[in-house]
Amino acid sequence: MYTIGQIEELTGVKAHVLRYWEEVVPGFTTQKDLSGRRVYSQKEVELIFRLKYLINEKKFTAEGAGQQILEEAKSVQKNAEIIRELQLARQELSELFFEIKNQDKQEK
Repeated sequence: MYTIGQIEELTGVKAHVLRYWEEVVPGFTTQKDLSGRRVYSQKEVELIFRLKYLINEKKFTAEGAGQQILEEAKSVQKNAEIIRELQLARQELSELFFEIKNQDKQEK
């Protein structure tokens, strides 16, 4: 699980944008920990990267990007095994990113 600050750092998407997306993108909701802070799973990280791409590169609105993702989800079932392998690889890369960052902090 990732904090909103870690998500900002990992994806480059600001916290206020993430909170806005939660309001307007269907199916994009985060869990909250016992203190009420947002925490993000790897699945949500994947969704954030996809939203960022659709909005910034393909020029979708947030709402339109959400609808596009819903349409894509229908076809995902056909390629579920490949997609799962990609998700696992991305999760490993995300974890390595924070491990390296922590090592750099400890060396300084």
